Formats: sequence, C-alpha cells, structure tokens
Amino acid sequence: MIEELRHYVATPGNRDALLARFKNDTMSLFARHNIEVTAFWTARDEPDTLYYLCRYADGAARDAAWKAFQADPDWAAARTASERNGPLVASLKGIMLERADGF
Repeated sequence: MIEELRHYVATPGNRDALLARFKNDTMSLFARHNIEVTAFWTARDEPDTLYYLCRYADGAARDAAWKAFQADPDWAAARTASERNGPLVASLKGIMLERADGF
C-alpha cells in the first residue's frame, strides 16, 4: 500500500469552485478509476490551498489509475465545463509517501 499527498493551489479566489468540481465530478471519476481518496484538507492560513490523500495498492496501480483518469472523456468534459471562466488550478504537486517504521 502506498499513499500520495496531493497539494493544490487554486487560482486566486477559485478554491471553492475547485472543491465543487471535486464534489460534483472528480470524486466519482476517481472511484471509477480506483483512486481512493481518504481525506481532504483546506489550509486555514492559505485560502487558495487544499490537500488530499490518495491510497493505492502499489506504484503500478497508481500509475494505471492516473493514466486512465486523465484519458477519461468525462474528466475532459468536466474540466472544460468548470474552467469556462479560466483555469481553477495554479499549481499542483503529488508527494509519494511511505509509512515510517514503527508507526
């Protein structure tokens, strides 16, 4: 089992729109492609920032899931519709995590 912490910075003022896209479209697509999200966070002192944690069986499962998600025409349609007034994401970073021994 591996986990990935995803860090997003929304374009200024668009965090709520980005969260709405996750709730209304992205989460069901993640489920379709075996991307298990275990938690979401917003940053109290960074109003345009959000984090979420994904879990995968292994690195190959992670890579296959993201490849399938990114190729999904429903994702392309949802992204296009949500960004009709401009991009929602200024930057994103995925950090692959491993459990520390003993924890």
